[in-house]
Amino acid sequence: MVVLSFVGLFLLVAFGIDVNAYKSYSQHQLWRLNVTTDEQVKGLTDLRRKAYEFNINFWSEDIRINIPVDVSIGPKSIRDLHEYLSLNKINYDVIMKDIGSMIDGQKLLHQFRPSNLIANDFAYDKYHPLDEIHSWIDTMVQTYPSLATSFIVGQSYENRTIKGLKISSNKQVMKRDGTPINKKKAVWWDGGIHSREWISPATNIYIAYSLLSNYGKDATITHFVDQFDYYILPVFNVDGYVYTWTKDRLWRKTRSKTSNPRCFGADPNRNWDYHWCEAGASRDPCDETYCGSKAFSEVETAQVAQFISDHGDTIVHYINFHSYSQYWMSPWGYTTTKPAQFKLQDDGSAVAVQALGAVFGTKYVHGSIATVVYVSSGSSADWTYGKVNITFSYGVELRDTGKYGFLLPEDQIIPSGQETLAGELALLRYIEEHVYEKDF
Repeated sequence: MVVLSFVGLFLLVAFGIDVNAYKSYSQHQLWRLNVTTDEQVKGLTDLRRKAYEFNINFWSEDIRINIPVDVSIGPKSIRDLHEYLSLNKINYDVIMKDIGSMIDGQKLLHQFRPSNLIANDFAYDKYHPLDEIHSWIDTMVQTYPSLATSFIVGQSYENRTIKGLKISSNKQVMKRDGTPINKKKAVWWDGGIHSREWISPATNIYIAYSLLSNYGKDATITHFVDQFDYYILPVFNVDGYVYTWTKDRLWRKTRSKTSNPRCFGADPNRNWDYHWCEAGASRDPCDETYCGSKAFSEVETAQVAQFISDHGDTIVHYINFHSYSQYWMSPWGYTTTKPAQFKLQDDGSAVAVQALGAVFGTKYVHGSIATVVYVSSGSSADWTYGKVNITFSYGVELRDTGKYGFLLPEDQIIPSGQETLAGELALLRYIEEHVYEKDF
């Protein structure tokens, strides 16, 4: 018999929290659960809805048969979760025995490890807090004045600036046959929509720097900087990202107030006004996938959406970078039904994945969001495609596949940037052929 709740297994523990302290993950463990039956899926799905009450966090949003499910557990819940899994015949492996020591060790490495790639006083092989990233944007504008400008999307809930970098050359866009094109198309890439996914801002930053520093030196990069304008938002969820540096390394959501005074923020990738809060999203303010009180309730998603809409006549390619799992995905997320242009989109994913994998052998899976991972409504990629008609809209889950998860070490930043750049250049070639050379 499958046990579907923690009744009888857990006692709720009331404890005080120092709101000014950095959250400790000492003795927290990361387990990988091996799900083999529909009953186990149902039981874990029921558990997931209230897991936060027991200091349990599902790092994996997808719960399906034969798909690994990564779960972090506070020390007081380890024994009870083991008993629950044993009763339900769910096998598991311990991936990290002490998440806290992993976080602390990475902090020390960040402070004392010398950088191997510094330019303009910025270390590209290290993670950076928000103020350093915004200063980097200013430095790029100063260093490459003919190519780089900054742009402001708006202000966050906590009144932080949502700031991006635009890359654009003044060259006339030409078709391959030499025919001039009147209107240059644009690309949008963003990272850090989920604040704990530090590799996504770092990868965006590396790619942006590669485009700027290699313009006029590398023929392929020069070509694509001439062919497209680039709007790059390294950190989307600025409040949440600052919170991961100052209070809780594994915080995911925004930082807005909710109807529950104990719980803050919404999932900014469930808050978009396209099939908002249907399957794959929660109405519980304490849940990690809380969709918000309404579509675009979060000022960050509303302002990014407005900015993209204002430039929707030029933007033809969108990527929302995440971690982790190594997936390159296209719409739809809200349903497993494929859109009419799925083959066109997925063929682009295949091109990107092949080029990415050729660099270091990193394996990515591609397909639609709902079929590759899970059904998730109200996502950015669905909205950009469904509402703004950005055909080449994608959600990309970067490294790794679970060994480190959201705590990807800094020595993987440069490799992630190099292989993702290779994938993007191949995808841009594919998009160029369809946007400038063909009707679609």
